[in-house]
Amino acid sequence: MTPIQAAFHLLSSNRLTILIFHRVLASPDPIFPDEPDAARFDEMMGWIKSWFNVIPLDVAVDALKTGKLPARAAAITFDDGYADNHDVALPILQKHGLPATFFIATGFLDGGRMWNDTIIESIRKCPMPVLDLEKLKMGCHEVANPERKRSVIENLISQIKYLSVAERLDRTEKIAEATQIKPPNDLMMSSAQVRKLRNAGMQIGAHTVSHPILARTDIKTAQNEIISSKNMLEALLGENVNLFAYPNGKPGIDYSIEHPALVRELGFSAAASTAWGVTDTKSDLFQLRRFTPWSKTRIRFAMQMTRNFIRIGAEV
Repeated sequence: MTPIQAAFHLLSSNRLTILIFHRVLASPDPIFPDEPDAARFDEMMGWIKSWFNVIPLDVAVDALKTGKLPARAAAITFDDGYADNHDVALPILQKHGLPATFFIATGFLDGGRMWNDTIIESIRKCPMPVLDLEKLKMGCHEVANPERKRSVIENLISQIKYLSVAERLDRTEKIAEATQIKPPNDLMMSSAQVRKLRNAGMQIGAHTVSHPILARTDIKTAQNEIISSKNMLEALLGENVNLFAYPNGKPGIDYSIEHPALVRELGFSAAASTAWGVTDTKSDLFQLRRFTPWSKTRIRFAMQMTRNFIRIGAEV
C-alpha cells in the first residue's frame, strides 16, 4: 500500500467520497482552462483508481445503509448530460474500468441547450470586441480575449442564475441576439447516447427537466420537474431510476428543507447535493455530499482529496 493509499485508508473508514464532474472536453479550452480535457481526465482517473475503491453510487448507498462500506470507497458522478460525457469521458472510464453515475436534465436531450451554455457560446464566438447589453440593463463588456470573455461570462451567469426558468431563457436568448451568434445545438446528449451509457454499465440518475433552482419554485413545480425527469428516463431505459441530483445543489440556497423529503416521497433511494465533504453512515442519504478536485499535480490533487475528508458544510 502506497503512503497516499494508506492515508486514505485511515481517513475513509465508513466514509464515502463522491466526485462531481460536468464536462470532459476533447481539448483544452482557453476560456476555461480549469475545465478537464481528455488528457487531464485520464490522468485524474488513473490517480483515483490507484487510491480508491470506486463503486457504483447505488451500491455505495446500499453499503451505507448496512454499514458495510468498503475501505477507500468512492463514486464518480456527472451532472447535466453533456454529449462529451458519452463521447470523451465514457471511453476513459472504460479504459480504467471505473463506473460512474450520470444525472441527466431531460429537457435538454436531443438538441436542447442549457441556458448558461447559451451565454458561454455566444460570448465565446462574439465577433465584436465590445458587447453592448445596455438595452438589457446588463452593462457594456469588453470581450476581446479569453480572460475577458471568462470574466464577462461569469458576471452574466451570476446575474441570471436565480431568475425563473422562463426569465433565464428570455434573457439568454436576447444576449445571443446581441452577439449576433446562433449557439450550437449539439452540446447535450441524445436519447440514444444516454442508452449507450447505460448499456456500457454506467448508471443514469434524474436531474429535473429544465434545471430550475428548486428553492425558487413552488413545491408543485418542483415535484413536476423531478418526477417528469424520472419518468422520462425510466421510459427511455426501461428500468427504475432511483438516484437524483439537485440542480446547482447548494443546501439552503438551491434547494430547501422540504425537497429531500419530496425526493424520497417520489420514489428515489438517494439524492446528491454539491456540499463539500464526505458521506458516512449517519449522513442524510438524500443530501449526499460531493466534491470537485481541481489541482493539476498528483500531490496537490491528493492533498485536496485529503482536506475534503475533514471539510464540513462547505459549498462548491
